[in-house]
Amino acid sequence: MNQAKIQAILHALPKDVALITVTKQHTKQEIDEAYRCGCRIFGENKVQELCEKYDPRYEWHMIGHLQRNKVKAVVDRVSMIQSLDSYALALEIEKQCAKRDRIMPVLIEVNIAKEERKSGIAAEVLMDFVKQCDKLSHVDVQGLMCIGAHVADREVIAANFAQMHTYFLQLQKIYGTEKIRYLSMGMSDDYEIALAHGSNMIRLGSILMGNRS
Repeated sequence: MNQAKIQAILHALPKDVALITVTKQHTKQEIDEAYRCGCRIFGENKVQELCEKYDPRYEWHMIGHLQRNKVKAVVDRVSMIQSLDSYALALEIEKQCAKRDRIMPVLIEVNIAKEERKSGIAAEVLMDFVKQCDKLSHVDVQGLMCIGAHVADREVIAANFAQMHTYFLQLQKIYGTEKIRYLSMGMSDDYEIALAHGSNMIRLGSILMGNRS
């Protein structure tokens, strides 16, 4: 774990940017250490790891692809699901949260890079998808999430993020800035590009936590 890097990034981040510390394949002991260094929100990609490392003292986000049959295990542990990528998943979140009388904040994951191996809805259906989800009583769409293109060309990544920011602003214009609050984009390799294009929530793993266990 790079304690100095954690402190430097926390110090440099604008106050309106949330840092999600990605703890995939890291131990609970490492998570505890990251918390002592100032990290406050932790993101997990896999439900099994989330359940194994869950600590109610900390805030957790689900940031990886979520299968419908795993929703039940997630909604009791996270404060946000950042990877809503289908209406079927939205309906399952609605069902499980209705049973618990709670409202789940979610971000809609957009496959902005149009890469086959990535989850997320197509950008072309985003507006209709938000309209569908907005009718659900226990699902609260609070913004968008994406992963930038897996390429070396920084201009391509920047174009992805710029397009996401455009969609984010469009949604804010329709639904208001109090509802559409978060644009989650940027990871260890590209978060500075994301910040330059309007991201206010970044998901950092290796740059903070070091090599995986």
